[in-house]
Amino acid sequence: MALTLASRRTTRRLAADAGLLVVAAAFVLPLAWVILSSLDPRADLRVKAPDGLTLDNFDAILTPEITFTPLFNSLILCGSATLLTVVCATLAAYPLSRFRSGFNRPFLLTILFATSLPITAIMVPVYALFVQVDLIDTTHGTIFFFAASQLPFAIWLMKNFMDGVPKELEEAAWTDGASSLQSLIRIVLPLMGPGVAVVTVFSFVMMWGNFFVPFMLLLTPDQMPASVSINDFFGNRGMVAYGQLAAFSIVYSTPVILLYVLIARRLGGGFALGGAVKG
Repeated sequence: MALTLASRRTTRRLAADAGLLVVAAAFVLPLAWVILSSLDPRADLRVKAPDGLTLDNFDAILTPEITFTPLFNSLILCGSATLLTVVCATLAAYPLSRFRSGFNRPFLLTILFATSLPITAIMVPVYALFVQVDLIDTTHGTIFFFAASQLPFAIWLMKNFMDGVPKELEEAAWTDGASSLQSLIRIVLPLMGPGVAVVTVFSFVMMWGNFFVPFMLLLTPDQMPASVSINDFFGNRGMVAYGQLAAFSIVYSTPVILLYVLIARRLGGGFALGGAVKG
C-alpha cells in the first residue's frame, strides 16, 4: 500500500515537472530564436545554430532612422506617460486608502470595469475626439492617452499597496503639524517604495509594447516609436529580414530590462512596518 502511494506521488511529480518543462520551452524557444537569429547571416524562422557568427544584423539596424530615433520617441512617450500615470495614481489612491466614504467602493468597481475595456473598442471615438481637439499626430496627446489608458489599473494597484502603510505613522506626523500632502510625500511614499516600483514597471512595460495606440494617433513617421517602426522589417510578399528583426528586438528590449534591473532591489522590499507603530 505504501509502495503504491509512493509511486502515485512520483507519477504526479513527474507529470507536474513535464508540464512545467513544456511551459518553460514555450518561453525559452522564442528567446533562443531571437538571440541565435540576430547572429545568423542567413536567419529564418527555424531555431538553429547560426551559419557562422556575424554582427552585420546589428550594424544594419544601428542607424538613426531605423533604431535611435524610434527608441528616443519611445522613451519620450513611455517615460513621460509613466511619470504622469504614477503621479496621478498616487494622488487618486491616497484618499481612497485613507478616507472612508460611500463612494469608494462604487468608484473602485468603476475603475475595475475600466480595466476590462478592450483598447480597440474605444480607439474609434478617441480618434474622432483627438481630431476635434487637434491632438491627433501630437506627442503630448499620445502621452495623455497612454496615461489615461493605464491609470485605472495603476490606481487599483497603488491603493492596495498604500493600504499596507499604517495610518498611525501619518497621524503622528499630523500631530506635529504636517499636512496630508506632506505626510503622503514624506511618510507614505518612502515606505511603499516596492509598490511604486511595481506600478512604474507595469505601466512602462505595457506602454513600451503598445503598437495600436501610437499607430492610430501618430501620423508623422519621424514621431513613430519603436513599437511601430518594428513593422518596417516585414516587407512585401512575405519577405522578412529575420536577422535584422531579431537584432532590433534585442535592442528594443534593452530599456525594459535595464529599468527592471535598476529597481529590482525595491521590488524585493516589503512592508514590515508593524514594529514602527509600537513603543
